[in-house]
Amino acid sequence: MAPAQGQFSDHSDSADSKDKDAAEDPPVPPAFRSAVDALRSARLRPELEVETTRPPQRLAPHAYALEAAVVDGEDDLADGRLVLLHDPAGHDAWQGAFRLVTLVRAELEPEMAADPLLPDVCWSWLTGALDARGLSYGEAGGTVTRAGSHYFGALSARRPATQIEIRASWTPREGRGGVPDAAAHLMAWGDLLCQIAGLPPSDPTDAAVVTLPQRRGPQVS
Repeated sequence: MAPAQGQFSDHSDSADSKDKDAAEDPPVPPAFRSAVDALRSARLRPELEVETTRPPQRLAPHAYALEAAVVDGEDDLADGRLVLLHDPAGHDAWQGAFRLVTLVRAELEPEMAADPLLPDVCWSWLTGALDARGLSYGEAGGTVTRAGSHYFGALSARRPATQIEIRASWTPREGRGGVPDAAAHLMAWGDLLCQIAGLPPSDPTDAAVVTLPQRRGPQVS
């Protein structure tokens, strides 16, 4: 299993960037630096390819972002983005000083796409992934969107495609030193990505986990 590696980033490109005037940016709080270090050292499933990406700049004073894909050969079965936000002063809507924001998406098989309970199931995968790792969190909210595409004319040979998209955020509860268990939250997020991609759970004895049929072929964007 490969660790999530990458350069440390705050609300600009990097906390160590030489291209900006350090006086223009607030100092990086130790709690945020510790949380990011934990993200970078997390051990993830081998099917996941993870890299850092430019974080959003206006959601919080400090942010760090990762992109990941569940890869099978040359095909991406699912992909997503996870952003860690930090406001040392706290945030009323978050009920804490940290917030995790995610986007996860995958293409579905037609029989799964037609299931009217699919959005509820997908949301339960997110909360179930967090609960399965014993994580404490609050203020979870988000949307599950199902979008279908039908092809015509020169593209009529393509099969109809349906994509599921989960947008969500939650507040990880802070532990010692005001630092959440960021690595465990990242691993839970990786579990969600693999589950929406149709992979079996990492623990094959966990019969309580419902999985999608494993998919083949690249995503339709």
